[in-house]
Amino acid sequence: MSTKKYQDFNSFYPFYLSQHQDVTCRRLHYIGSGIIVVMLIIVLLSEQWWLLWTLPVIGYGFAWVGHFFFEKNKPATFEYPFYSLLADWVMFAQMLKNKLGLKKNSG
Repeated sequence: MSTKKYQDFNSFYPFYLSQHQDVTCRRLHYIGSGIIVVMLIIVLLSEQWWLLWTLPVIGYGFAWVGHFFFEKNKPATFEYPFYSLLADWVMFAQMLKNKLGLKKNSG
């Protein structure tokens, strides 16, 4: 039986943000999520459904480079896949609204 620490998203999200302190890691998440949105639009407009396989590669590719090379931690996706996916889009929305910075020393 799993003994995961976070039983709901509201308690998980502050932990998720704590795993994204490095500005380069955060930027890579932002870029990856942005490319996913663009690719999804391209797929929907072109009806090239086979391109859907690229979405997780793009998203996880950018995020994992950020974690392994800049943040130097293990992505939360490995232990909390659903919460992490949701948290990534919440973080992306906050960055779009400029509520979560992409610059050094911004929160």
